[in-house]
This record gives sequence, structure tokens and C-alpha cells, in this order.
Amino acid sequence: MSHTKELTKGIFKENPVFIIMLGMCPTLGVTTQVFNAIGMGAGVIFVLLCSNIIISLLRKVIPDSIRIPSYIVIIASFVTIVEMVMHAYVPAVYSALGVYLPLIVVNCIILGRAEAFANKNTVLDSALDAIGMGVGFTLSLILIAAIREILGAGQITLINLSESARVIISIPGLKDSPIRVMTLAAGALLVMGYLKALFNWMGDRKAKRG
Repeated sequence: MSHTKELTKGIFKENPVFIIMLGMCPTLGVTTQVFNAIGMGAGVIFVLLCSNIIISLLRKVIPDSIRIPSYIVIIASFVTIVEMVMHAYVPAVYSALGVYLPLIVVNCIILGRAEAFANKNTVLDSALDAIGMGVGFTLSLILIAAIREILGAGQITLINLSESARVIISIPGLKDSPIRVMTLAAGALLVMGYLKALFNWMGDRKAKRG
């Protein structure tokens, strides 16, 4: 597979949220605001990229008998770095993500790419795979969060670091009469279900044309 395909497969062909259906807990849990989705996506991209590179470098050194525990230790180290940096410099993001931030350690996307790809491929291919999967995951979160926040709150929160550091775009008409169910867990499932159906339909049409 070419480097371009390695980089783009996670965005389109093997999107972790809409195609492979991995990482559903943070997908449904943090997508109440676009700002939260961006923060979670940035954390996942960092952890996925760093862990994929390290695991690829050590793939011939780590014994098969301790493969999964080794991956978890490596991933947990980078998650700890993300937690400490967010806690120190962007506490609003740290508080908004809550328990979903440390749960990156056992995120199916990161463990899955470590097991299915990084331990079998070169450092460059593993890095490209991580970037593609991370960007695909982030774009999926942003899409779901944008729909939920627009319909559920009548606005889009791009930055929400403090009272004096906020960028919120209000949507006329929806701001005064939002669809409150979209801010709840049921709303997340509805949006996810309709988007999954849409992408399946688009994939079927493309396959028939091919």
C-alpha cells in the first residue's frame, strides 16, 4: 500500500468511528460540544502517533507472551503526558473530558492499531497509519458534536478555555428553541445511527457504480 493510502485510509475507507466502529465510548460521551471533540481528538492523535512509533520500533524486541501488557504500558505513559499537559495548560479541556481522558489507555482504536498494524509494519507506515486514524477519529467526533450542539444548544463552541477566552457561534432560530434531547445520551445514539446509515448508503452507491 502506498504512503498516501496509508495516510488517508483512516479518514475514509477505514474510518474508526463510521466504518470500523471503534472508540464508541468517547465518541458518544464527549461530543456534546465541538470544543470537547477537538480536545479529545488532539489527545488521541498524540497518543496514537507516539505509541505506534514506539511499538513499531520495539516490535522485534517485545516477546509475544507480554505483547498486550507492553502495549498498555507504552500507551499509558503517553496518556499520562497528555493528562499532565492538559491539567497544567488547558484545565477547561481536562475538566470537560473527565474520565474519558484516562480511558484513552484502553481505547480500542489505539490498542487495535498497535496490535493490528504497528507491530507488523515499519515506523514510517505506522506513523502514517496513526495520523490517518487519528485525524479520521477527530473529524468524526467534530461532525457528531457539531450536529448535536447545533440542534441541542443552538450554537457551536469552538473555544471555551475561560470566561474571557470563549468563541461561541450562535445559530439564529435554534438558540431560543433547541432540541434538548440532542444533548443527552439518546441524542448521541440518534446522530450516530443516522450518520452510520448515511455513510453505509454512500458506500453502497459507490460499490454499485464500481
